[in-house]
Amino acid sequence: MNLKGTLIFFCGKMGAGKSTLSRKISQELNAILLSEDDWLSTLYPEEITNFHDYLKYSNRLKPLLKPHLRRILNSGVSVVMDFPANTRNQRAWFKDIFLTEGIPHRLIYLEVDDKTCIEQIAKRRETNPERSLFDTEEVFRHVTSFFQPPSADEGFLIEVVRR
Repeated sequence: MNLKGTLIFFCGKMGAGKSTLSRKISQELNAILLSEDDWLSTLYPEEITNFHDYLKYSNRLKPLLKPHLRRILNSGVSVVMDFPANTRNQRAWFKDIFLTEGIPHRLIYLEVDDKTCIEQIAKRRETNPERSLFDTEEVFRHVTSFFQPPSADEGFLIEVVRR
């Protein structure tokens, strides 16, 4: 019997706690943690200066990762993805990874109000000053304008975490 790993990924507004929870779950499950921020800052350290750049380079990274993720998950190792699943299109990318291979998944939706997210972003600026250019209320409002909470008709196993 060939057991497959579980793909775990997150939906939540900027500052909702996706990265914090992804680290916690990866440690609890002894799973591989992949962080989009880590990959992008390492591969494109000077190229990402605005939201458009982020989208451009994020879209370059995803096709490269998809076959590797499938191989890891099919080997029985679980993967926690600290990559946003905040729009239907982003979630479709995750679905494409697991659906055709019969890989188990968990979509964790962090349902957090805007005020709490903005407070968390302000705290993050203090602890990570290098993020101060992007971790602003203005960027939060812009990014949140694209946010789409997951719905049952998308076909995901959704776990809701409310804060």
